[in-house]
Amino acid sequence: MGIFLILFPDEHHQQIQSTHDNHPISKKKPINFNLFPPSFSLPSSLKRTNSANLLYKAQSAISICALLLFTILLLFTISTLPSAATTTAAAARRDYRYPPRRKLNGVSSSGRSSSPRALQGMGTLYRRGTRAMNDLIVAHAVESLTSYDFRMFLRLLHRSGTTSKSDILFVFPSKSPVFDRAIREENDYFMRLVDQYSTNTTQTNNHSSSFPSFKQTHFLKKIDSSKHTGEPIWGRKTRSNFSSEEGAESRRLSYGSVVGFDVDELDPENSLSGFLDHIPMSIRRWACYPMILGRVRRNFKHVTLVDMKEVLILDDPFDKIRGTAMESVMVIPKSSNEKHGRRNSNKVQSLVTPTVIIGGDRGVRRLSDMMLTEIVRASMQKKRRNSATESSLLNQLVANSFVSQKVTLIASTESIPESGSAIYKANHGMVKRGGANVDVNYTIMKLICSFPVESTVYSDCYS
Repeated sequence: MGIFLILFPDEHHQQIQSTHDNHPISKKKPINFNLFPPSFSLPSSLKRTNSANLLYKAQSAISICALLLFTILLLFTISTLPSAATTTAAAARRDYRYPPRRKLNGVSSSGRSSSPRALQGMGTLYRRGTRAMNDLIVAHAVESLTSYDFRMFLRLLHRSGTTSKSDILFVFPSKSPVFDRAIREENDYFMRLVDQYSTNTTQTNNHSSSFPSFKQTHFLKKIDSSKHTGEPIWGRKTRSNFSSEEGAESRRLSYGSVVGFDVDELDPENSLSGFLDHIPMSIRRWACYPMILGRVRRNFKHVTLVDMKEVLILDDPFDKIRGTAMESVMVIPKSSNEKHGRRNSNKVQSLVTPTVIIGGDRGVRRLSDMMLTEIVRASMQKKRRNSATESSLLNQLVANSFVSQKVTLIASTESIPESGSAIYKANHGMVKRGGANVDVNYTIMKLICSFPVESTVYSDCYS
């Protein structure tokens, strides 16, 4: 509200002056007003007129102020009450700009995952495990990995029993609703297998194939209720899944968490972009490991780095390194068909494959840090800026004596066998996918669907 300043003319003075000018004496002789006697006063009619004018103007000013105040209050009240038309129009604009998302198998049609974050506001939590695990499998997807290849890797991993002791962490080149859908469907297949085999325990014994069958006993662990098993580090903290209602010791379902991260989350600045012109996923993944492995340090005892395009896991890969020091790292030699072009047998035997690296948490972290440094160092050499491969850099790093001061290298005596006849043998923990002329996925699916329970669980067995 403003302040109204009302100015009234000095009518009293004007009336006195007018009376003085009309006086007959004033025409003859100027009168000094200072000579007026003290008893001089205005006529009563002039006093009444002046008082009436003042009262009328005061009333008018008060009426105007009241009217303005009422108008302002009315406008303020109307402005705070949105009309129905405005609300409807705003809702229509909002629905037009942001239409509701339809979900398909847990994945929205827009491609964004509806799952919670995995760790510190990053990643996607596809499945939270029943307890804290000691082992972590970090599997990365290269650009050429198809959704069917990815399904086979995850399906065999669930069937191997490895997920009963390990968490799974996927590193993707970018967000992919196709991979999201595959993870959720395979998680659902896994839970259905556990449920089906709990009521069909005798069916696997009658199967003649040597291909490893699904064993529900892998996922049933003896849990001492008096001991705290620990919660998974992924997602929000909840109450422990194990209670002490059924006695001091019982067998409970045990499986690990499944999480996924994009390279832009783990390496948001693309730290190698200033060193290399072309950065494939096989190289950029080494820039992601320091971030994620540093955040989960001391939460896991063993870590496996694996390329899902090249390797299939049929059994627990950590069995060969259990009991070793936390600084130890096992490197696996290349297979015979990967060693062609070398004449020196000593150099051939020293070649290792970067597709699988297994070791203690501390050893794998140190090796990944040194591998990233090796990539940057090689990029600064003009001749090797874009020609250095992941395999050559890793072999050069392993041959460096400085590495042995930080990491205890363990050389495996066996290479990863090729798929084919090896996939029928349960004693192989891992196999390599065959060449382009071998349809490994078809062979695997044919074997899996030969089991009675699996043939009713997996939709692609009867599609």
